[in-house]
Amino acid sequence: MNRTQPLVLGIESSCDETGVGIVRGATLLTNTVSSSMDEHVRFGGVIPEIASRAHLDAFVPTLEQALSDAGVALDDVDAIAVTSGPGLAGALMVGVCAAKALAVATGKPLYAINHLVAHVGVGLLDGAGGGRHHGAGPQLPENLGALLVSGGHTEILRINSITDDVQLLGSTIDDAAGEAYDKVARILGLGYPGGPAIDKVARTGNPKSIRFPRGLSQPKYMGTAEEPGKHRYDWSFSGLKTAVARCVEQFEARGEEIPVADIAAAFQEAVVDIISSKAVLACREHGIKDVLLGGGVAANSRLRELTGQRCASAGIRLHVPPLDLCTDNGAMVAALGAQLVMAGVEPSGIRFAPDSSMPVTSVSLPA
Repeated sequence: MNRTQPLVLGIESSCDETGVGIVRGATLLTNTVSSSMDEHVRFGGVIPEIASRAHLDAFVPTLEQALSDAGVALDDVDAIAVTSGPGLAGALMVGVCAAKALAVATGKPLYAINHLVAHVGVGLLDGAGGGRHHGAGPQLPENLGALLVSGGHTEILRINSITDDVQLLGSTIDDAAGEAYDKVARILGLGYPGGPAIDKVARTGNPKSIRFPRGLSQPKYMGTAEEPGKHRYDWSFSGLKTAVARCVEQFEARGEEIPVADIAAAFQEAVVDIISSKAVLACREHGIKDVLLGGGVAANSRLRELTGQRCASAGIRLHVPPLDLCTDNGAMVAALGAQLVMAGVEPSGIRFAPDSSMPVTSVSLPA
């Protein structure tokens, strides 16, 4: 197996995107994604059974398209990488079973990797904006953090080693940011997915018109740098969602027109304010000088803007991959898989089981 510039095929199926990506070392050859989002719109959220069946239908065509676009055959591949968690159990199972079948049929080594760490690994691809070049290809900077904001996860990480040492600094204790966007969009009648809908409407609203709560920002949760509170770097969005619902109810009770744009703008400001402030605080207090922003909510214009401003003020460099590499995709899985191969990490074999609650500190599953 080529361990210097390995050709790695990555498979992603943790939610509603069927992704197959192929990389050679740090060079992206193709990133092919089939989304079942349209099938979930009428339900206002992802239905796990529908997502799983969509993965079954989409996998083979997506794989064939990826191989064709990359101009390679399965025989050319050095290794296969697959998301083994976290994610929806049924959806993960489809991707993992497909990857195992390919590994058995081709005799290629199989790596079971962490979906969240893969969002960081994508920054190592040429042109993805996260790495620095040192001869052989991009390398992650020292003192690196990662802010992952998606429909299922909101976390701040410290990346000591992309292949075997990832530290969780803070996370949401209830709803993820993307989940809160979807729920609030439903309350405001804006449809699904909520993130893009609220981001668009919020541009015409006044974010200062309503002061919504910033969860876990009170002194009892924050503590101090010397004596950190239990939730100093954590987030909570369930109370914010409830506050929006109560606000809408009050307008309705008074028979007044609901100021959707203002509520959307104020809600979004509350989300991005607390996310960016706590992330920058965690980075400052842990000596993190570079931070990579990833996950589907990284596409949010206000989150990018405010996080960029606060990072710049704190002397922290913010790295944001292209939008198509922020959302779930096979390229990020292949990118992390390639890093594992180049680091000499042993493959996982085929005896592992998908883990819907796989901790971020577990980069890959051992054999």
